[in-house]
Amino acid sequence: MDPLVIVAKLQRIMQDNLQRVGDAMISGGVDNMEKYQYMLGQARTYQYVLQEISNLLEKKEQKNEQGTVINIDRDPKA
Repeated sequence: MDPLVIVAKLQRIMQDNLQRVGDAMISGGVDNMEKYQYMLGQARTYQYVLQEISNLLEKKEQKNEQGTVINIDRDPKA
């Protein structure tokens, strides 16, 4: 099986779970603060992992620009 297919399936599962957590929180499925904090932690974790997967899959351009180096050493002879 292609690794990208597996990643896509995992993303879909995490998105579904994130949606379920959000729906439960919005629809009043939270009856105490501990449960709210737990569900909020789940939602944040799903969002974080989805963002990291997205970052890994994204093809980023590598710029080979060289900047100016300034010597801030107090000894001007260095």
